[in-house]
Amino acid sequence: MLDITFFLVAALAVFLVGLSKSGLVASLGVMGVPLLTLVMPARDAAGMMLPLLIVMDVIALISYRRQVNWKIVWILLPGALIGTVIAWSLSAVVSEAMVRLAIGIITLLFVLDAWLPLRSKLSGLPPSRRWGSFWGTIAGFTSFISHTGGPPIQIYTLPMRMSPALFAGTNAVFFSVVNAIKIPPYFVLGQLSLANMQAALYLVPVAIGGMLLGVFLVRRIDTSLFYRVAYVLIFALSLKLIYDGVIGITGTVT
Repeated sequence: MLDITFFLVAALAVFLVGLSKSGLVASLGVMGVPLLTLVMPARDAAGMMLPLLIVMDVIALISYRRQVNWKIVWILLPGALIGTVIAWSLSAVVSEAMVRLAIGIITLLFVLDAWLPLRSKLSGLPPSRRWGSFWGTIAGFTSFISHTGGPPIQIYTLPMRMSPALFAGTNAVFFSVVNAIKIPPYFVLGQLSLANMQAALYLVPVAIGGMLLGVFLVRRIDTSLFYRVAYVLIFALSLKLIYDGVIGITGTVT
């Protein structure tokens, strides 16, 4: 945990997640866990990121506490709880290679959605309660595996055309609850180990710095070039994770 390479990669991952939480590059928070898997096991990567996400959630709640669509939150939360329980129940039979493969596939789908725009077609459907429960479940599942619950939630909420502040506040409350729900299962699974917690503590200033910088820059820079470069890097990272997962699974089988 004192390896300089680990902390450089971890700091980059946490910094990007902080930027995403600020609203500057909102969808790029998906990079956090995949980047961390380059220097640590996938489950440990998710475990180390959780305390940092909770710190960022607190800042977001303070910033947007008065701008929340509570109806949407209550529609999404039951499904998120179900998705979390499903992911937790599968953890006993899922290997590290399978987790890497799952994270790689989720990340690849995220990139393809950005390029193709698949999500805009899905988001054309009416935002019914059942639709919200379905995507809440998917968000709970993907959030448990790799903290990538944002894209499923956006499929449900984008047609509502909420103001940016109301959208940010609603997401802040939802993911604050979801991340809190993940604490007990992560602890039972050993993902909140002492080493992970210590590393997270060292990275708290990076997380806060990413959020504060994002808030400062959100109305001052054009992020289009950043997005184009980032998507290419995320695409390459997703392919590596899929490759590692497949090799790990087939190697275990043989």
